[in-house]
Amino acid sequence: MIERYAIPEMTAIWTTEARYSRWLEIEILAVEARSRAGLVPEEDFRKIRENASFDTDRVNEIEEVTRHDVIAFLTSVSESLGPESRHIHYGMTSSDILDTCLAMQIRDSGKLIMDELDRYGEALAGLVKRTRGIVCMGRTHGMNAEPTTMALKFAGHYSEYLRCKKRLEEGIASACVGTISGAVGTFAYLDPSVEEFVCGKLGLGIEEAPTQVVARDRHAQFMYALAALGGAMERFATECRHLQRTEVGEVEERFGKGQKGSSAMPHKRNPIVGERLCGLARLLRGYLQVALENTPLWHERDISHSAAERFIFPDACGVALYGLRKAADLASGLRVFPEAVERNVRGAGDRFFSQGVMLALVRRGLTREDAYAAVQATAMKAMENGTSFAEAAKVDPGITGVVPAEELGNICTMDNHLRNEEYILARLGLH
Repeated sequence: MIERYAIPEMTAIWTTEARYSRWLEIEILAVEARSRAGLVPEEDFRKIRENASFDTDRVNEIEEVTRHDVIAFLTSVSESLGPESRHIHYGMTSSDILDTCLAMQIRDSGKLIMDELDRYGEALAGLVKRTRGIVCMGRTHGMNAEPTTMALKFAGHYSEYLRCKKRLEEGIASACVGTISGAVGTFAYLDPSVEEFVCGKLGLGIEEAPTQVVARDRHAQFMYALAALGGAMERFATECRHLQRTEVGEVEERFGKGQKGSSAMPHKRNPIVGERLCGLARLLRGYLQVALENTPLWHERDISHSAAERFIFPDACGVALYGLRKAADLASGLRVFPEAVERNVRGAGDRFFSQGVMLALVRRGLTREDAYAAVQATAMKAMENGTSFAEAAKVDPGITGVVPAEELGNICTMDNHLRNEEYILARLGLH
């Protein structure tokens, strides 16, 4: 992550030092498992637990020669020990610590992301609560459609948050598995009980059929959950950006004291957070593409995925956390202008009653095609003349000949559009 968007708690998980620390934890747990089985003298395990360490600069120095980071790390660790170092990495291969460490990093990153996702959900729930009963225009294709409420508009984003949470839970569970199975995953020189002990201590699942590496479709599932999060944030941000447009003016991002909107135009208050979220969502979708392409490795393993993963995992987790933090701030600080909302409803005229009139004609026996044609002609004429559709319908013999004018007055109300707000919110648990 570039510094501008880096969040320290997330960055700390993906540093070289943090990675080596997790490698050492895995190695010591593997020795402990073998010690418990009577395969490592207790005194040797004690020395390893108390003295095993690494020096990052020394690891880098050794890697300049070995061109292998795990071997360089193991050499540095062995230099901190005596003869007991022979128990380190016994029967294991590089992927055992690489993939198990990656699972630990996803576990820790996933917790941060999940916590921030819940904060975003709480902010959306609060936005729904404070916009209940505010009638607004629903829009399809960017055009006025029929009335809805602001609460129902934002409830759709809360519903998507719930789906994102479930996907993230499943993605974390899928990716948080380790393997301590040795070369080509056969446990040839290491009992499977070691893997069970290590992964159990770390709170990780186990790759059921290791091929020396953890299957990369697991990581792609996690990355999909992050990309879906990006899509959810982008959809919310896009809605807010459209509603903030000058000619709409129904909402506005929080604009802080001293904040500037334009280097040239002092009057500008731009939806910069929403625009940033849309850009970050593109990154998350891109990382997913790489994760999907990492899944088909040659035979039991290759390392075509390795370099790519060094980029995409820290960046994707960092982008997701930063984006969620900004999305939560956007939702919690979003200003809503009921007067502008009401003005836009009034400005839409009353043509949105056309469906109600059409259905009344259908109930009275007209075919849908004939009813549609009759109502459309009246609605188009009212739009072109700038007159009331409801009033035009009441004097149109093609309509009143089927539905009495007084009945049309009862149809042309917004009651139908508003009466189910509480029902829909209750389905989401937003009582």
